[in-house]
Amino acid sequence: MQTNRRIHSIDVARGVAMVLMAIDHVRVYAGVPPGGPRPGVFFTRWITNFVAPAFAFLSGTSAYLLGQRLGNRRALSRYLVTRGLILVLLELTVIRVAWTFNFDFGEYLLAGVIWMLGWCMVLLAGLVWLPVPIIGAFGVAVIAFHNLMDFLSPAAGTALQQSSLAWLWQILYFGGPIQLGQNGPTLMVLYSIVPWIGVMAAGYAFGAVMTLEPARRNRICITLGASAIVLFLLLRTIDVYGDPRHWRATIPTPMPSLFRFINTTKYPASLQFLLMTLGPMILLLPLAERARGKIGELFATFGKVPMFYYLLHIPAIHFAAVIVSFVREGRVDPWLFANHPMMNPPPPEGYTWSLALLYVVFFVVVALLYWPCRWYARRKATNPAPWMRYI
Repeated sequence: MQTNRRIHSIDVARGVAMVLMAIDHVRVYAGVPPGGPRPGVFFTRWITNFVAPAFAFLSGTSAYLLGQRLGNRRALSRYLVTRGLILVLLELTVIRVAWTFNFDFGEYLLAGVIWMLGWCMVLLAGLVWLPVPIIGAFGVAVIAFHNLMDFLSPAAGTALQQSSLAWLWQILYFGGPIQLGQNGPTLMVLYSIVPWIGVMAAGYAFGAVMTLEPARRNRICITLGASAIVLFLLLRTIDVYGDPRHWRATIPTPMPSLFRFINTTKYPASLQFLLMTLGPMILLLPLAERARGKIGELFATFGKVPMFYYLLHIPAIHFAAVIVSFVREGRVDPWLFANHPMMNPPPPEGYTWSLALLYVVFFVVVALLYWPCRWYARRKATNPAPWMRYI
């Protein structure tokens, strides 16, 4: 069993997700829309869809592996609760400021991917007391069946979202803005808890696969990944269940059929979205294990310190956008101090970057982040401070 050392394929896969994530976050400050009929714009957004599923799934896998090292479910549960609450706090404070470069907490708070991961870890802390097969079955069931909510009548859905527990339904599933008090800030729920708790639970059960001997582990990864991809293609072709966005819809759209076919729903993440993104990630894990050259080690460096990277990359990208704005306009555009990435007005006329500039900034920021991440990974592996367990 490989429970006393890091698993290289997990670090590489997580590192790839970290790098892809930066593309989307540069896009936010570039003013480029999240998709559209143009191939460059569409795929700039689409390729980053793999990030959140990898985050949530591999967080569950890492929790299982940590539990094997600790050998104590109580210690694992305590760690997950502590780390989960730390992530929620960071989302609402440090990350909020990094996104906006303003301190107007009375207007806007974001419940983003780190918020979601934090609360899912808190819930996983309770699930870890169950047998691993049951945790896995729970995760798969949530992923597979949560889209039954799509069949609610409009009246029933409206009733849920207008009930006294509407705020809870939004946090659990529907997402959207929640007004905190009569004069309080708006909490923008971007990532709901469902189905992500299912993804993390399934990832936890998958941790047992990652402790098997390599040949057997690789066979299972290939089988699971390929099966998920085939099921995605089948469900998407039938176009009846698994995503509320039906690509065969007769509504006129300039988007090509291929784009509509792979343009699945992320908020909340649909079954088809998760099959489309998790399938290739699991399928490619055996290949990631063999990525031992310089490129593989570069991705693995980011993947060893994902939260440290996350906390650095948003202010780094935001600061880079400030520099670009000053160079292009001779001033820093006030739009860069508004409420990114949600509840933000469209960029001013003439502000939007070209895709070429977007990718130049992306490559520069990721290259610069490599050095502090390498330092932190080495420090965490050799002489970690107690707080480094959680970051």
